[in-house]
Formats: sequence, C-alpha cells, structure tokens
Amino acid sequence: MSKVLSSRLMKREAPAVIPNDGKQTPMKGHSVFIAQHATATCCRECIRKWHNMKPGVELTQIQQDYLVDVIMKWIKKEYNDFKNQ
Repeated sequence: MSKVLSSRLMKREAPAVIPNDGKQTPMKGHSVFIAQHATATCCRECIRKWHNMKPGVELTQIQQDYLVDVIMKWIKKEYNDFKNQ
C-alpha cells in the first residue's frame, strides 16, 4: 500500500506545478483517495494549508515520505477501528 501511495504522490502531488490542482484526487473509489482527503494530502493547496509545505516547489523525498506516513497512519487507525467494532 505504501508503494502505491509513494507512486501516486510522486506523480500527482509532488511536482512544483500541477495544472489540475484541487481536482486530481477523486472523492471516492480507491481507499487511498478517501485517506488522502481525510488527511488533507489530496492536493497542494490542502498540503500547504494543513502540512505547511510551500506550493510552487517540488516536494522533497522527506516531505513525500512524511505525507505517506500520515496517510498510512490514518488507514491503519481506520482499519483497527473497523476491526474492533
């Protein structure tokens, strides 16, 4: 799962300029999309606002790893909450 996230972030959120920023992550479908919206990692504007990462510059590998970690923690928490119901 984290490889899927890394690949997705590298292609859709990491570039300095994203022509369709704010529209690149669907609201439903793959669990990664839902997790990205829940963790404000769905677009560069949310990443700027909630994770304090400047727009207009490519995300570093450290920043990308941080975002993947945030998403993975959310997914694990949701899974554990569901499992314990």
